[in-house]
Formats: sequence, structure tokens, C-alpha cells
Amino acid sequence: MKNLETELAGHPFFQGLADRQLAEIAACGRHREFRAGEFLCREAQEALEFFVILSGSVAVEIFSHRRGPLTLATAGEGEVLGWLWFDRPYHWHLDARARQVTRVVALEVQALRVRCEADHDLGYELMKRYAHHLAVQFRVTKLQLVDMYGT
Repeated sequence: MKNLETELAGHPFFQGLADRQLAEIAACGRHREFRAGEFLCREAQEALEFFVILSGSVAVEIFSHRRGPLTLATAGEGEVLGWLWFDRPYHWHLDARARQVTRVVALEVQALRVRCEADHDLGYELMKRYAHHLAVQFRVTKLQLVDMYGT
């Protein structure tokens, strides 16, 4: 198995970070594997981990009492899941379920927050990546809405 720093360095989200920054992030992580159908997180649970997806596929879902679970999006290799650790109350607002065997690096968010506070350069680098991720997600959501409601 590859070491965490090497895997993070090769992940699109972390490419370009300095070696010392990758080491700080890797110190917060561990490998996890989820079987098909297993939840990475559940709505209203405390957001304790941030997931870096190495392989597999995850359905991002909300639950409707009338229709059951509804898949809003999927996330796969090269993507990240779990930005709720950036702002209080640090709880999940969705469910995320593995669609197939999914390997991730799970980053412990409290340790990551502490490192970002101690190293503002690291925090700034992660915030830039977060802002880009949000912009992409906004464009994807916009296209989905146009597809659903547009003419």
C-alpha cells in the first residue's frame, strides 16, 4: 500500500502543495475502505472526517419521506467529500453511500483544523482549493437545474 503523502501528492485536489504541507495533511489521515451500500456519513451526524476518494464511487443522497433516498450526485476517484468541517456546526447535511468498494483517505478534521490555524499558508492553500471546488459544484448544480426545469 502506498504511503499517505504519496497518495495525497498524486490526488488532483492536493497537487502542487509543498512536501511539508502534504506531510501535515497526511499526519491527519488514515486509509479506510467502504463496501458497496456502506455509508461514509449520515445526515445530522457530526462531521469528523473529510474523505479523499482514491477509488470507487459514492452516491451523495438526501432522504425524502415520500420517495426514500434520492441521489443528488456521485463522487469518484480524484474527488473529495466532506467540506462541512470548515464551518460550524460541523454536521453532515446529507448521506453518502458507497456504490461499490470505495477506498479513501479519511482526514480527521479536528486535527486538520488545528494545523490550518497553526500554519496559515496551509489553511490558505486548502481554502483556495475549497473555493474552486464550490465554484465547480455550483456550475454542476446550475446545469442540473437547467436540465430539470429548463426548456
